[in-house]
Amino acid sequence: MNTWLSRKPIPAADRLIVALDVPEAEAAKALVCQLGESVRFYKIGLELFMAGGYFELLEWLVKGGKQVFVDLKFFDVPETVRSAVRALAGSGATFATVHGNQAIMEAAARDKGDLKILAVTVLTSLDRGDLDDLGFACEVDKLVLSRARRALETGVDGIVSSGLEAPMIRQELGEKLLVVTPGIRPVENKPADDQKRTVDVAQAFRNGADYIVVGRPIRQAPDPGAAARAVQQTIAEVFS
Repeated sequence: MNTWLSRKPIPAADRLIVALDVPEAEAAKALVCQLGESVRFYKIGLELFMAGGYFELLEWLVKGGKQVFVDLKFFDVPETVRSAVRALAGSGATFATVHGNQAIMEAAARDKGDLKILAVTVLTSLDRGDLDDLGFACEVDKLVLSRARRALETGVDGIVSSGLEAPMIRQELGEKLLVVTPGIRPVENKPADDQKRTVDVAQAFRNGADYIVVGRPIRQAPDPGAAARAVQQTIAEVFS
């Protein structure tokens, strides 16, 4: 059952990344305070970036002893991406995402310093029908594996991948890349959910994830703190 369980020396409590997908920085801070010591790692993305106070929030999180995943999916000409990563490298962030071809990933890896760069493979909101619409005449798993191989060649630290493709990545590439898995759903998806390729917490790790990203199942829970602690308990049991 645990064939692909991560062997990287990551504390179990650090393997949960909570997505702060809220409208403004003060709401993000309120949620962080509500979750307290149950969460050590947070993702801040485009919604907060556009709301203002993004880098002040990043600094606040780092000063509070939290790890931060900057999920802005840098995608531009390689030199611009390299400059953006270089500027972010001194912020105290732990992870940042890039989304692009081999030259973009190589540029991101060039001046990253201690910042770990994650290459996005295929968004978990996409399925085969969506890939057809985008002009990719291949199955999702083939595209994910191709992008993972390219990521490894470029010197980035890891990838963002659905838990459904994680076993294939581990089989092909072993432990060479970090695998961060979003689209975590502890229960069956609701019809309005935009995530299509999902797994639950235990399955994600048994499939080879090093970290999971959880948003709505914690943020929208009646008691977010209890929901986060339940996820942490599951993670602790998987890695015990």
